[in-house]
Formats: sequence, C-alpha cells, structure tokens
Amino acid sequence: MPVPGGLCRPGRTWQSGDVSPRAPAPRPDRVAETAGEAMELLEELLGQGQEGLPSGAVSASQLRALVAIDRSEGMNLRGLCAILGSSPSSVSRLCDRLEALGMVERSPSPVSRREVELRLTRYGRNAVGELRDHRVQRLRELFAVLRPSELTQLDKGLRILVDAAEGSQSVSGRSSAGGA
Repeated sequence: MPVPGGLCRPGRTWQSGDVSPRAPAPRPDRVAETAGEAMELLEELLGQGQEGLPSGAVSASQLRALVAIDRSEGMNLRGLCAILGSSPSSVSRLCDRLEALGMVERSPSPVSRREVELRLTRYGRNAVGELRDHRVQRLRELFAVLRPSELTQLDKGLRILVDAAEGSQSVSGRSSAGGA
C-alpha cells in the first residue's frame, strides 16, 4: 500500500490496485471481490497442516457445523440448517456423522418434544479449540510481515466486518428462530 507522497514500502512497487489516501472509496462490489480473493487465500493457508488436528478427520462442512454449534450451544436442527444453508435431511445426516465421530450429541429440547438440541461433546469442543488455535497461529505468521499501521487498519476493518456479519445474522436469525 502506498504511503502518503506516493512512496511504497521498501521492496514493494506500486500496483494498479493500490489506493492512495486521496482516492475515492472503493465500490462494495470491488471490496467483495477482494474479500473473496482473501478468503480463498486464507482457506489455503489455514488448511495447511490441519490434517494432524482432531478436526482434520472431518470435512469442511462438518467443521462449519461444529463451529456453528459451538457459537450457539443448544441450537436446533432448523437453526443449523439456516446457518449452513442446507436442507434438513442433509443437516440431519451431517449431524449423524458428527455424532458417530463423538463430536456432537443430540438431546431432547426442554421446550418442545419435537425439537432436538445440538451440543458439542468434550471431544468436539477440543477439536474446535485446536482448530481455532491452529488458525490463530497461521494468521500470526502471516501478519508478522505487516507494519503496525497496516495491522491497525486490518484490525479495524475486520472488526467492522465481524460486527456487520453478526448484525445480519441476528436479523436473519429472528425470522428462523421459531419452530423445529
């Protein structure tokens, strides 16, 4: 990223995608493309070495389910369907596999006999914890090459993104909260 005055950080040349401090704000579609590219690169980076973790034996969709259940302990299948964007039958089979692996347990809901609550087992919670630790370590390695001012900008931008995502989930979660 160029610094004021048009200079670039040592060892880096200005590129057409770089923005000067006086440039207009990028359009949302441009930011979405950049975020998509960053997500692909992060998925590659974070996936390296993950095979040795307890969670390495599960698929990406199973990991997404484990993380979702960890964030909303006691959620029901309908809630997990909404988060994963999958059909009830697919999510039920996914939970069958996670239960067989000893990572998830289902229990009757105290609110409704028709609902089942999903919870992580100790093994499932450990797998999610190790996955998060692995991700944080890989990100520390990546961020070590950034300057403090770049880290500050990145932290601020990521916090805004997380807050926006959590806000949109709570709005969409209200419409699917009731029911099985």
